[in-house]
Amino acid sequence: MEAFWISLGAIFIAELGDKSQLMAMTFATRFKIWPVLAGITIATTAVHLASVALGGLIGTALPTTAISIVAGIAFLGFAVWTLRGDELTEEEQSKARRTTRNAVIAVTVAFFLSELGDKTMLATITLATRHDWLGTWIGSTIGMVAADALAIVVGRLLGKHLPEKAIKYGAAAAFAVFGVVMLAEAIF
Repeated sequence: MEAFWISLGAIFIAELGDKSQLMAMTFATRFKIWPVLAGITIATTAVHLASVALGGLIGTALPTTAISIVAGIAFLGFAVWTLRGDELTEEEQSKARRTTRNAVIAVTVAFFLSELGDKTMLATITLATRHDWLGTWIGSTIGMVAADALAIVVGRLLGKHLPEKAIKYGAAAAFAVFGVVMLAEAIF
């Protein structure tokens, strides 16, 4: 259960203000909420399964202290990445708007491709090097889907203006705290 809760919290925070949330909000303006959430869930499940598999391989191949140090540095990097921010390009916004054939397939493909190499994928890999793969996979998947669902609901209720700076700074601070704690555990 520890892996589940840590992964759920870390990935939920990582997803706040991420490009994927912007995509979710864009798709939700074009399609009904349930097909958008279904597509997000399918893509996230697949990407995070691959992430925990990779994290598990790395975790068994490297010493625990080295993993903790790298994980701590990675989470500090995620804090900086979060502060830098993500935005949808004109091309990504255009694709999200004009896709009309099958919402679930469109959202699944878009989310799968956008998550490859994204900070949530890298964070899931990092978490899987230290925690149980199943708990990490389920927790990270639920954390990401929940954050994107929140973005869809909030976006629909509040319109286009979200408190982006507060979300960005809060998520960055949480990543920094995770990073410092991991480094402290490794060193002391």
